[in-house]
Amino acid sequence: MGNSKSSALSKEILEELKMNTKYTEEELFTWYQSFLKECPSGRITKEQFEGIYASFFPDANSTDYARHVFRSFDTNADGTLDFKEYIVALHLTSSGKTTRKLEWAFSLYDVDGNGTISKNEIQEIVKAIFNMIPAEGQEDLPDDENTPEKRADKIWNYFGKEDNDKIKEGEFIQGVLDNKDILRLMQYDEPQKIQDKLKEKRQ
Repeated sequence: MGNSKSSALSKEILEELKMNTKYTEEELFTWYQSFLKECPSGRITKEQFEGIYASFFPDANSTDYARHVFRSFDTNADGTLDFKEYIVALHLTSSGKTTRKLEWAFSLYDVDGNGTISKNEIQEIVKAIFNMIPAEGQEDLPDDENTPEKRADKIWNYFGKEDNDKIKEGEFIQGVLDNKDILRLMQYDEPQKIQDKLKEKRQ
């Protein structure tokens, strides 16, 4: 057991997380204890994050997607997430308020971090999402979105862009708010599966 100082969650971080996520104080403390058990340094590496993500999706190849999720939350680009970044990542990928979630989705798709999204970046993330969909699930997809290329084209066409155009953040958020179908195409969303897994981990 560490001393109480190392296992205590600072009041500021606790308040901030309570405000910005749906987790209660009790849940956050439980999360923090299990976080410290898995990551005694108080920071989680990309590999550890990929491992945790893989446990949420045992039947899928989640490595590429987890790598992009990690990048989008590693705000200071130091190759690790602290507890706060980790909890916000879990919260936003499994629920989260729409605008915050869309800001995050934009940063997920902005692979090179230059403030705009290109068609190639959409293809890269959509490919990572496809790796998460089991083969039988892919067979059930409509003809115009049953490959990463078709799905990326469909998303791009919703925004009415030429192949070499770029999408800015405000335009991205507005486009998704105006057309809920875009969000469905752009995310791999199995919130129930994640929620159940999170409950298990907390017990």
